[in-house]
Amino acid sequence: MRNLSAASDPMSAPRRIRLLGGEMDVMTTDQLLDFMAACIAARRPALVANHNLHSLHLWRRTPEMAALYARADRIEIDSTPLIVWGRLMGQNVGRAHRLTYLDWREAFWARAAAEGWRVFHLGCAPGVGEKAVAAITKRHPGLKLSTLNGFFDVAGAGNDAVLAAIRSHQPDILLVGMGMPRQEIWIERNRDRLPPCVILPIGGALAYEAGAVATPPRWTGRVGVEWLWRFATEPKRLFHRYFVEPWALAPQAAGDLRRRLFGPA
Repeated sequence: MRNLSAASDPMSAPRRIRLLGGEMDVMTTDQLLDFMAACIAARRPALVANHNLHSLHLWRRTPEMAALYARADRIEIDSTPLIVWGRLMGQNVGRAHRLTYLDWREAFWARAAAEGWRVFHLGCAPGVGEKAVAAITKRHPGLKLSTLNGFFDVAGAGNDAVLAAIRSHQPDILLVGMGMPRQEIWIERNRDRLPPCVILPIGGALAYEAGAVATPPRWTGRVGVEWLWRFATEPKRLFHRYFVEPWALAPQAAGDLRRRLFGPA
């Protein structure tokens, strides 16, 4: 564990900003990982959510998803367009504050292996999670990582079995990768039945690790065109998300502009 001074207390709340109607935290990968480490050391449960344009479209329409964001301990800015929009709105945010799995994964897995964190992943199709675990543990030997596929009845006995498996593993970190909003709804419904751990919804992140979905080159994220690369590889699935959903955020964008130009109402 790192020896952190009070001045850099990882449990101190980062600067929280509001963009397109949603709240999110301005933090770096190191700050996020230090927060996780502090929670694990204290055996304190925590929830790390994330916002992008897709989540901002969904959470107003999904009460349980809204409830999850309302009690999240940290909310990542998981979107280059949000970073760009934030800068246009006068916010002090930059590339270092975009936190998406593909950006922080190696630092996270290296830290987990070095500090002996127990990580459990819930999600992916049968067999995909196991391939991901093999790929990740090959890069980070000694990592304590288990997985369970996301194909189960979330309202029946299958859910009880999943919760029992997670409790048996006693994870420090629980990664839930079942896509939005299913993963957020599941977390919100079951959070009080989970062991004390840090919970992160991560979508299809481990599908990249398994090679089931092509991984965008990291330069696309640095120059802000990762979304375009994703669309080119999965146009049917992503057309609505990238070209239709953002228009639903027009009223929130207008509100941001109004506050930028004329100040708070």
